[in-house]
Amino acid sequence: MRTKKFVFQMLVLIVVAAFALSACGPKATEAPAATEAPATEAPAATEAAVDPTAELYEAAKAEGMLTTIALPPDWCSYGKIIDRFKEKYPGIEVNELNPDAGSGDEIEAIKANKDNKGPQAPDVVDVGFSFGEPNKDLFMPYKVSTWDTIPDGMKSPDGYWYGDYYGVMGFLVNTDVQPDVPADWLNLLDPKYNGQVAQSGDPRTSNQAIQAVQAAALANGGSLDDAAPGLEFFADLNAAGNLIPLIANNGLVAKGEIPVRITWDYNALAAIDSFAGNPQAVFVVPETGQFAGVYVQAVSAYAPHPNAAKLWMEFLYSDEGQLLYMEGYCHPAREADMRARGVVPEELSAKLPDVSQAVFPTAEQLIAAKELITKQWDSVVGADIKKAE
Repeated sequence: MRTKKFVFQMLVLIVVAAFALSACGPKATEAPAATEAPATEAPAATEAAVDPTAELYEAAKAEGMLTTIALPPDWCSYGKIIDRFKEKYPGIEVNELNPDAGSGDEIEAIKANKDNKGPQAPDVVDVGFSFGEPNKDLFMPYKVSTWDTIPDGMKSPDGYWYGDYYGVMGFLVNTDVQPDVPADWLNLLDPKYNGQVAQSGDPRTSNQAIQAVQAAALANGGSLDDAAPGLEFFADLNAAGNLIPLIANNGLVAKGEIPVRITWDYNALAAIDSFAGNPQAVFVVPETGQFAGVYVQAVSAYAPHPNAAKLWMEFLYSDEGQLLYMEGYCHPAREADMRARGVVPEELSAKLPDVSQAVFPTAEQLIAAKELITKQWDSVVGADIKKAE
């Protein structure tokens, strides 16, 4: 079993340098305030002795709603997180938009609803790391009360976005349909997987799918600075007839329509729990190309319910919220701090797989790879990945 503290230390060392330059860039445009709200930076660095959310809750309750987007209930325990938020803060309705949207869809939803204060305007987003800094002008700066315990390399210095969790890419396999479990990326090219492998999103818009291409690149002669071999791998997978042009989800895996889903470890492990043995399924961390992907939270600069959005952030970055992420097999941003204080139950530690060999790309590497993959997927791979009917 890996040492999670080591992984987080490595994450900070790898990514902190990438954001040193961004800290020196021009300050993002201040968003117009939607309502009168409490101060945006909470004073305490760790769990506060006095509840920092009491005043914020009253302001959020007056707004009456929080609008989220792209939060599937089986992703990082979001179903349980939302239920607990509603239980803890009665009087705030949670309006869930498009749970299966990708990171690009979330950004477009903010842009499309800048002047819309209705239910289609998201208050908060949960997007891939590479979608954070380039879109900071769409976000409202807010530093939660546990701000100082989020590693520096996982947050915007000005509070525009901040890492919430990370996962490692691998394969969820329905072994009732495909008992021969692939051990590595190259195995997926075998004819035995004809019509059996699928991405978990459209690589032209989905962070998860984009980073699956990056992971495949690492296993096929590429590097964190060269994602092109990942596109070539998926071109070969498509040409072999092994790639299904559908967006994979746990339901399609359970029905056997997609026997092999390329996805984050936390999605796969949550799926196996939900299957309860029907079907039988396993998750594989590939032997090579172990790629870690960080997701980040942000408040929309045009949030119709800014206080509810800030209260949501306070909840997610509290010990309670971070432990709920761990229950969903996600590796939370504040894990190192919580372990140091002895607040992580041993049974939660035991649930997480060994991902000690995973590599963490820098922001620059992610942004460059995203640019390459989204622009060249059609010409190199030629597979139009769509939602199932």
